[in-house]
Amino acid sequence: MKKICVYSGSNLGNHPSYHALATELGTILAQKKIELVYGGSNVGLMGAIADRVLQCGGKVTGVMPKNLFPNEIIHPALTKLIEVNDMHERKKNMFELSDGFIALPGGIGTYEEVFEILSWAQIGIHHKPVGFLNAEDFFSPLFRLLQHTVHAGFMNPKNLSLFRYSSDPLTLVEELELYEPPVLATKWLELNQK
Repeated sequence: MKKICVYSGSNLGNHPSYHALATELGTILAQKKIELVYGGSNVGLMGAIADRVLQCGGKVTGVMPKNLFPNEIIHPALTKLIEVNDMHERKKNMFELSDGFIALPGGIGTYEEVFEILSWAQIGIHHKPVGFLNAEDFFSPLFRLLQHTVHAGFMNPKNLSLFRYSSDPLTLVEELELYEPPVLATKWLELNQK
């Protein structure tokens, strides 16, 4: 695994563990010589992980839409900045550049990005690993929601194997490095019953 895309909050959040685990993940990526691909910001958890990768001698590629955000939030020390026209192009670039994906705590934008990647995995567009860094059980309510989605009959239970999660950054990265894509049945449950 040469490049991991990290989706994360543009804010730091209210618990110090969010920042601590983001920086720990940054250290691990740099030590393993895994390039960070992310949204290009110097604020929030996004900025924290980029800062740490760079401080540890690693490489960081930021992908930022032109004229959508204030210039002052663009990280000034990126290894590479890719400017794109819009958010769709940003997500496409980040996807194409990356060998895997990790979601850190964040808001609606983080959820949207990681759910798109999981949706694409579900229908076979890609077979790249996806992980959640579950700092302070941040994503545990989301995992319960996904289990509820299965129990309610809207998702194949095998699709829960499309992602990994851990509260330990090293464990998570190692699980993504060893990831074997699951063999999935069709996502259409009615077709599985015929």
